[in-house]
Amino acid sequence: MRREYGSFHKSVLLKESLDFLIHDENGLYVDCTAGEGGHTKEILENYPNINIVSIDRDNEVLEIAKRKCLDYEDRVTFYYSSYFDFDEVLRKEGLKKVSGFLLDAGISNYQLKAEGRGFSYDRNEDLDMRMDLNSNVSAKDIVNGYSLKDLSRIIVEYGDERRFGRKIAYSILRRRPINTTEQLVNAIKAAIPPSIRYGSKRHFASRTFQAIRIEVNKELYILEETLKKMPKYLVENGRIVIISFHSLEDRIVKNFFKGEKDLEIITKKPFLPSEEELRANPQARSAKLRAAKRV
Repeated sequence: MRREYGSFHKSVLLKESLDFLIHDENGLYVDCTAGEGGHTKEILENYPNINIVSIDRDNEVLEIAKRKCLDYEDRVTFYYSSYFDFDEVLRKEGLKKVSGFLLDAGISNYQLKAEGRGFSYDRNEDLDMRMDLNSNVSAKDIVNGYSLKDLSRIIVEYGDERRFGRKIAYSILRRRPINTTEQLVNAIKAAIPPSIRYGSKRHFASRTFQAIRIEVNKELYILEETLKKMPKYLVENGRIVIISFHSLEDRIVKNFFKGEKDLEIITKKPFLPSEEELRANPQARSAKLRAAKRV
């Protein structure tokens, strides 16, 4: 099924990520999160001697990336895979070392806005949130199958919904079965006072949706385990550039870089989007970039 939607994803910190990543203009790089192809295409356009292996576990956005990069198909290979399995991809390509890894942990506009993906609280559709549509676990399974304790935990920890997390979890339990995004929004709404729901620029359901999405896709576990595998595949001076959108993701990256003896941190503090980028793309507001190189 090819879904259509109206606006393409704007890659966050596009120029800055390439500035940190590219140290060898004849190298081979891995875009661990191809998404709609923004970073991959930018590299191919600006560095005519670079080759890229571009990976994504969402086959629908990967097809968009492929179409976007048709003019450069001799220098890019796309793989439908979780970035957790990048080492298997490199093995298939016969590669033991690469010049750098780029990983953008954000969700794409396609996932948010294409019909039927169930990521968005702005429309009523089947509750899904799987980045990999072949995965066996969806948001529906978590919302309807988790205990009060486990639902509370993920909403508080992954959504940073500390004040109302348990109330939201209890509201969800009372309204089961919950099969649509609208039903989930209504359960969240019932747990949060009107003064709070409408007193913030951020939608009252956004934190809970984020938490459930992170749990569905095991985003934090996969990020942490993937980072552990990267250094041994880097050439000397090879780079790892990570763009995160959540404090827990950023903490994982920060702690890994600090604790890895084979890496030297090249961003002493996280690099943030400029005011100009934020005006053009408000979705970039929570982005943080960290980079390190192999020594």
